[in-house]
Amino acid sequence: MTATSAPTPTGARRGSWSLRELVLVVVLGVVFGFAYWALVQGWNGLSIAMGPAGDLAQHLLLGGWLLAAPLAVAIVRRPGAGVLAEVLASVVEVVFLGSPVGPLLVVSALLQGVGSELPFALTRYRRFGWATFALSGLCGAGLVFFFSAFRAGWYGQDLLLLRFGLQVASGLVLGGLLAKVLVDALARTGVVDNYAIGRDALRPGGR
Repeated sequence: MTATSAPTPTGARRGSWSLRELVLVVVLGVVFGFAYWALVQGWNGLSIAMGPAGDLAQHLLLGGWLLAAPLAVAIVRRPGAGVLAEVLASVVEVVFLGSPVGPLLVVSALLQGVGSELPFALTRYRRFGWATFALSGLCGAGLVFFFSAFRAGWYGQDLLLLRFGLQVASGLVLGGLLAKVLVDALARTGVVDNYAIGRDALRPGGR
């Protein structure tokens, strides 16, 4: 799509969700539920390859489990879209794919969704640039870390700060910057032109 001037973001959508928007978020949740399950297999392989340091593999890949939220928010621009997409993905993992984490995975997904969506909410869903996506990844990874640390007993360990640093770095790269790349790639294909991201791109000022 071609725009003669930069887009003026219009902020969060008002009124009821359309069926198209709900279907899209559900589809994203299901697709990423399977993608996250596949990422677990990659995590297991990386853990083995890293030998004694294998327990840190989860932090290196954590950002990959944050992708659903920023994609959903950027496309439909509705409050709660990111949280819903992450929670749906976790339900798919637990109910249909038998995640060994069990129901606690839904709690983690809720925190990841809230953290990932927060930077967009603070801009009133008006800013979708690199900085906002980067903050999305940082916040999503950072918020869920404290819950994971409590659940896994990391507090008091010498590696606590290393774990935190690796996790937020992964969130920044995989959950933030990669999400921006994917959103831009989808926008270029035109498949999301009928959603808020496409309509905003047509307004003066653009994306």
